[in-house]
Amino acid sequence: MRINLVVWRQKNRSSKGKFVEYAVNDVSPDMSFLEMLDVLNEELIKKGEEPIEFDSDCREGICGTCGVMINGIAHGPWQQTACCQLHMRHYKDGDKIVIEPFRAKSFPIVKDLVIDRSAFDRIIAAGGYISVHTGSAPDANSVLVSKEQSEAAMDAAACIGCGACVAACPNASASLFTAAKIAQYVHLPQGHPEREMRVKRMVEQMDIEGFGNCSNIGECEAVCPKGISITNIALMRKEYIRAIRK
Repeated sequence: MRINLVVWRQKNRSSKGKFVEYAVNDVSPDMSFLEMLDVLNEELIKKGEEPIEFDSDCREGICGTCGVMINGIAHGPWQQTACCQLHMRHYKDGDKIVIEPFRAKSFPIVKDLVIDRSAFDRIIAAGGYISVHTGSAPDANSVLVSKEQSEAAMDAAACIGCGACVAACPNASASLFTAAKIAQYVHLPQGHPEREMRVKRMVEQMDIEGFGNCSNIGECEAVCPKGISITNIALMRKEYIRAIRK
């Protein structure tokens, strides 16, 4: 089938970008979205044109680097699906697809569809360390964690840091990402020694990076490829208030 693409092209963060139209022929319904872009890039290289830059790594919905806006929706129209897991069978012959990078002041464009997500790395680094003893594995029953708490921690830890929550939020808030990284430790006893320090530093770093404030719109949860719940944001706020009071 033939797919008509409108792709954002930008040489670097200081250059002025623009949308460019392309037609991709012989697209198989079994192709993933990124494979379709690979086909387009092969055609551009054959013509002597510069290929479209886009991020990808695992192509298994694990790393999150593939995130782009597809027809105005982060990661595309299918819920809890990363771009690399989106297949062309969901589109029809002749469809027009607009592709652009995640838009946020704290995610500067590197080139074309590639953005700089290092602000997320600095938020994680601000959280510091966890003072757990290394060595042999502890007895299975020496550290008791309820099933509910362990599942809540694992659900929060599922965040892959793709930045879709920031791109979808009208305030460009990183609250869902930061909350997930805080919550994954709050639910476990191993994360309690540095509990207050961690939440204060991570929230403060989030503000330093220039992300907006959360106003509970819920778009972040709607586009998250891992279905991270906004209840984690409520937990983060509770933890932050607890920390500054203490």
